[in-house]
Amino acid sequence: MAGGTRSSRLGRVQAFDSERGLGLVVAVDGAVFGFHSTAISDGSRRVAVGDAVSFAVAAAHGGRYEAVGLIPVDPA
Repeated sequence: MAGGTRSSRLGRVQAFDSERGLGLVVAVDGAVFGFHSTAISDGSRRVAVGDAVSFAVAAAHGGRYEAVGLIPVDPA
């Protein structure tokens, strides 16, 4: 994955610490990405463990990748 942001992916929130604003999302392919509450697109800075989300992946510090632009997805 070269720099920049990658296209939209689907996954579920695996963990979220609202006090620290840090969480993990697991993509449907099993890849795990960290995220910060500022990456939640609706501005609420809140998400629940188990929520289905759409997100993009962007390069982060230290050569890692993180989830950005998290959008809740209706479980329909």
